[in-house]
Amino acid sequence: MKNELKTDPSPYLQQHKDNPVNWKTWSPKSLSLAKKEKKPIILSIGYSSCHWCHVMAHESFEDVDTAKYMNENFINIKVDREERPDLDFLFQSSFQLFNQSSGGWPLTMFLDENAVPFMGGTYFPKITKHNIPSFKSVMEQIINVYKNQRERIINQSSLIKKSLEPKKSAVINQDYISIVDQITTKLDPINGGFIGAPKFPTFYIFDVLIYFFNKKKDKKYYEAVDLLLNKICSQGIYDHVEGGICRYTVDENWLIPHFEKMLYDNLQFISLLCKCLKIKKNDYLFKKLKQTINFLEREFVNKETGLLGSAYDADSEGEEGKYYVFSYDELKNIEGIKEYFEINPNGNWEGKIILKELKQPNDKILNALIEIRKKRKKPFFDNKTQMDLNSLWISVLIQADKITNDENYIKKAETYYKNLEKKYVGKYYHSYSKEHVFLEDYAFFIQALIDLAENTLIFDYRNKAKELCDEVINNFYCRKRQIFQKNCIKKNDLFFEPIDIGDHTVPNGNSIMLKNFARLKYFCPESDGLAKSIESYLNIYKNYMFSSVKSLDFYKNAKLNINCNEDGCYVN
Repeated sequence: MKNELKTDPSPYLQQHKDNPVNWKTWSPKSLSLAKKEKKPIILSIGYSSCHWCHVMAHESFEDVDTAKYMNENFINIKVDREERPDLDFLFQSSFQLFNQSSGGWPLTMFLDENAVPFMGGTYFPKITKHNIPSFKSVMEQIINVYKNQRERIINQSSLIKKSLEPKKSAVINQDYISIVDQITTKLDPINGGFIGAPKFPTFYIFDVLIYFFNKKKDKKYYEAVDLLLNKICSQGIYDHVEGGICRYTVDENWLIPHFEKMLYDNLQFISLLCKCLKIKKNDYLFKKLKQTINFLEREFVNKETGLLGSAYDADSEGEEGKYYVFSYDELKNIEGIKEYFEINPNGNWEGKIILKELKQPNDKILNALIEIRKKRKKPFFDNKTQMDLNSLWISVLIQADKITNDENYIKKAETYYKNLEKKYVGKYYHSYSKEHVFLEDYAFFIQALIDLAENTLIFDYRNKAKELCDEVINNFYCRKRQIFQKNCIKKNDLFFEPIDIGDHTVPNGNSIMLKNFARLKYFCPESDGLAKSIESYLNIYKNYMFSSVKSLDFYKNAKLNINCNEDGCYVN
């Protein structure tokens, strides 16, 4: 056996092509080999810009002795979570079931020979530290347990499947405002966002607050969004030099970021800025909006497809954040910089300076900072194009057009639509593999078509959206549960049907589809069944289904012929 990643196009898998581990991709061939050899599987899931994925790779997967043990005792499978979001979702859910805590990346799962998980973790160090056992010791324990209790482990699969099935309640009518108000009690009144650290922006939650502000005019909803955006835009999570935001911060003040830049975060950031600016003009936020759009257009485009790639790495030249932070010596001679940024000779992070804005810098200051950046090696860019996120980009450009009064954004949205159609001509698929397309790909594409139809008055877009709704129903709708499955029902290659009802890095596909049905006035037994199912899940899982609160309200009001649009539903 050998490492089989060399021919895989995924940038993440390419990072591991030279590991001494005999990596395989998730495929019928790999899964059959595990059955044939009666070996457990190590499933390692990550993505190209994941810092801790890199750390574990350097410590363990590049280590010859560790790789030898893996090769002798396991079938080793490596997965790009952005290529297989269905697989990532199901095994993250399994991790949460086993550990009663949220997962993350790298995700390190141990599966039986039938590809059913029985134990899992995230990052394991090479040597035991911070109460985390070493990767080698974990593997040795797994092999010992599997040899002695193999039959019991295999026989528990039905219990695991039953435990992963989301539960429904009999409650079918809920007070959505009380759910929204309950969320607001967990918000940070000083720094914005949610209380505590690490701090993630979770923009889709604040999108729901904007929606209910437009409907109810309760100022606390708008004020929570305004506070979040102003804090983020002035702190270290925002790149003041080139635009765009990082994924999250390790502190509660939004100052010290985990420096990777993800497309999905920046798209939702732009969208929320647009919706906030539509309510109230703000020159400061407007400039951040324009800077971030320009950043994506300049730095995120995949030159081959004309679409947007996925992410920038946190690391460059082997150091986290090296591209983004500054030394005091680099900044001290820039005339007037202390007027605009908080500059301390001792730095504010490991002796370096993460820029914290005091006031909006002028072009002279920015140009001086850009000149410093030009001397550095940029972080790795994962240029993988994803159908769902590029569809969301079309919708975001249309939103920006309304705020900037720049008709070029509509034209750009149509150009990106043509690029999408060109790439996926004849068959829609998520990213590299033409064998995989997911609910979110269709959901966000249909949403983009509706946005194009409503803003160009070209109704071919609307007709196509309706046609694709039929396609989604035929390929993804689970009639037993009255909800959409995350992957195509007839092509599921996982041990269990991935029924995903929660929001993750973007709003949930079922939530988006319900709103799509409402906007198209496409009311049918499947759309009504979907609404009923989401409602019955919501009573139990409302903390994970916040975008569904908006979609349910939208759907119910649309069925009553109440005037609804993307901003909200208006009742005279």
